[in-house]
Amino acid sequence: MTQDPLTLYKLIVLYMLNKVNFKLSYSQISSFLLEKEYTSFMTLQEVISDLQETELIKTDTSMNRTFFSITDEGRSTLSYFENRIGDAIIDDIDSFLAERHLELKNEASIIAKYYKTTSGEYEAELIAREKEIELVNIKISVPAEEMAKSICENWYDKNEQIYKYLMETLF
Repeated sequence: MTQDPLTLYKLIVLYMLNKVNFKLSYSQISSFLLEKEYTSFMTLQEVISDLQETELIKTDTSMNRTFFSITDEGRSTLSYFENRIGDAIIDDIDSFLAERHLELKNEASIIAKYYKTTSGEYEAELIAREKEIELVNIKISVPAEEMAKSICENWYDKNEQIYKYLMETLF
């Protein structure tokens, strides 16, 4: 039986999101699909858009980074059609997720966002999670947007050192 390639790509994305217990970024999903040459960038955009519109995946955007997670409806859909994903593709996905598990998980576990407060200042919120537990949640108020943006960007690069410093200093 032949199947629509877009359907296969949607099932691949759903399968990937279902296999991990954390959110995957757009770049992580596209990294797999584009590196393995399963599809093109434009087709992947269409696939992601369709999955969002049909509410099979949820989107969370922070600091120009978009993360996706599978919805209950997405899991249900996958359970009906998972057998349409070939064994070789499943092996490729499982290998990709196993090889990059820590890298993928770390990217989804570190969150930084900023916003303008009612007082006109900016607040940067820095979060580090492990499994759905917040290890640290820091809010820093600063007078300028550039400062808040810089703090958020540095959090992605230096969160481990900052967390370690806090733990050593506070305990």
